[in-house]
Amino acid sequence: MYFLVLIAGLALWAGAHYFKRLMPAQRAAMGDKGKAVVAVAIVASIVLMVIGYRGAEFVFLWSPPAFMTHVNNTLMLFALWVYGSSAAKGAKAWPANKIRHPQLTGVKIWALAHLLVNGDLASIVLFGGLLAWAVGEVILINKAEPDWTPPETAGMKTKIRLAVITVVLYLVIGGIHAWLGVWPFPA
Repeated sequence: MYFLVLIAGLALWAGAHYFKRLMPAQRAAMGDKGKAVVAVAIVASIVLMVIGYRGAEFVFLWSPPAFMTHVNNTLMLFALWVYGSSAAKGAKAWPANKIRHPQLTGVKIWALAHLLVNGDLASIVLFGGLLAWAVGEVILINKAEPDWTPPETAGMKTKIRLAVITVVLYLVIGGIHAWLGVWPFPA
């Protein structure tokens, strides 16, 4: 039952995000109302994924080695940096000044990091599904809009601000994991 809720959440997430790319005329016909519909679908998909993931029966598939926690934590810092590198207006920090999809790349790193430390079926479905979605999103965007011009490189202030925000978010996310009963740091 809960696996179906998890899968429904993933399908709704992907459908809401792919809607603009796969059905551009229908999305455009909805105008601004379409933004609200997509936003509600995305929120609903997150709720379904959380309920499905938290409620799913634990089905053991493999036991990750203990050192993978260190790999995961390092990748999480990197994922936050990569995702945030596109946040500044105008000039961008590395790697957003070199790659076209830093936010989707950050999601892919996040998903991969979580696949490395979770060896149960629900985790494979959730994080593998979100990784597959991000890969598909990149493909659809690149097909629809093949041209891309890299932005200019940001200055040191932007990089320092990004470093501080990355560390703060990392600590907040770690705290949320601990609050939910999952200690994300090496014991």
